[in-house]
Amino acid sequence: MNMTFNDLLPLMPILLVTATAVLAMVVIGIRRSYAMTASITITGLLLAAVMAAILMPGTNRQVTPLLIIDQYSLFFTVIICAAAMFIAIFSFPYLSNLDDDKEEYFLLLGIATIGAVVMVSSTHFISTVLGLETLSMSLYGMVAYPLHSKNSATHPLEASVKYLVLSAAASGFMLFGMALVYAQTGTLAFSSLLSAGAGISEGYSIAALLLISAGIAFKLSLAPFHMWTPDVYEGSPLPATTYLATIGKAAMFVVLLRFVEISGALNFTSVVVVFSLIAVLSILAGNLLALLQNNLKRILAYSSIAHMGYLLIAVIASFFAEGTISIEAVTFYLLAYVIMSLGAFGVASVVSTSKSEFDDIADYQGLFWRAPWLAAIFTCMLLSLAGIPLTVGFIAKFYVFMAGVESGLWVLLAALVIGSGIGLYYYLRIVYCMLTPATDKTPLPFSGVESLSSHSVLAILFVLLLVLGVYPAPVMAIIETISAFI
Repeated sequence: MNMTFNDLLPLMPILLVTATAVLAMVVIGIRRSYAMTASITITGLLLAAVMAAILMPGTNRQVTPLLIIDQYSLFFTVIICAAAMFIAIFSFPYLSNLDDDKEEYFLLLGIATIGAVVMVSSTHFISTVLGLETLSMSLYGMVAYPLHSKNSATHPLEASVKYLVLSAAASGFMLFGMALVYAQTGTLAFSSLLSAGAGISEGYSIAALLLISAGIAFKLSLAPFHMWTPDVYEGSPLPATTYLATIGKAAMFVVLLRFVEISGALNFTSVVVVFSLIAVLSILAGNLLALLQNNLKRILAYSSIAHMGYLLIAVIASFFAEGTISIEAVTFYLLAYVIMSLGAFGVASVVSTSKSEFDDIADYQGLFWRAPWLAAIFTCMLLSLAGIPLTVGFIAKFYVFMAGVESGLWVLLAALVIGSGIGLYYYLRIVYCMLTPATDKTPLPFSGVESLSSHSVLAILFVLLLVLGVYPAPVMAIIETISAFI
């Protein structure tokens, strides 16, 4: 197939991120400069996000059978590149005192972003696997990057190996399911399942769907495939945890949504039942297990399990309800979740370094009296995760709830309400700890000029949290338009 300029133009965001990673690698090979490598990565990701935003209004093109560049994929390309840029900014002061070469971390971050952008543009299993493995391989390195760190009970290398082994097993399930699809249809396109079934038993299709869904559920930390999540979150450096919790989850969920919508997977009753059980189990297990934790990263890990369960309700609702309200609910919730998680982990990154992480709730005691600005942002992020009104988290949960009501998913909605009530306790527990006067007067490690950019990012996220919580109409209008492309 001959590529023309009209084919290359929609690919400009992917090409810019790729060029950024290549340029960073060349600069590292010529002369090591931590500030230069970070600047190249941040600038390249910003340009890619801006290019995707410029292309978004009028782009809807199938570029090769593997990738579709439409308004929906470009919307998430903007989110992924912007989030990756913010994480790179958080990473700069965090890694500045690391007693090792630090430049390759930004190279890994750029390569991981290439994989995530490919995933949100995938309508084919081959491009999905290529994007997923590019993302995952880079994350293995990012998780283990501070190799000699002993900040937590779980060593970074242990967390990386655990993630590597279990992720490989999950990828095996996905590949086996894809092989069954190929054996059945002779193609690996998502749309292939719509015409499948001629002369082949329904059980064959269901087996393929469940194997693929199990692999995706692992990547999304959905119960009962969630056991790796708290250990990997705890052992990872905070910027890597942030990347795993935001971009990794958002990219994988877009793949799940496209796969379900295009393939017609929810036409099988047994698949709907399994998805419903996974959603309820994720919501209840995530919120209940978070109650038992004192480590901040483990709390946010279990919280993410519950949030993926909430999102799965809207995916299930997309089968029962006419129109695109369910897809709009998923899209807005993913945007809200990225903002909330970036803000929460961002505050933790700002007050931490690679040598000393604030990863226990007790470490945040008295933060309101020592750093009121950071405490206010952290409080708003936690309240938004809990779904308190006037925050983006409340609007996101409201849309998921409406999608469930429209589809009559009363059992799932009951689980959502109960889970949200339980979650309020452990979020407020952290807020209470920040309001309690501290006995330790040790200064916080964010007084340098290098952390100014991190504070600016937190300010942007704080504004987005409140503006989208009070006046989400403009963003919802965009989401309503792009949701028609799923």
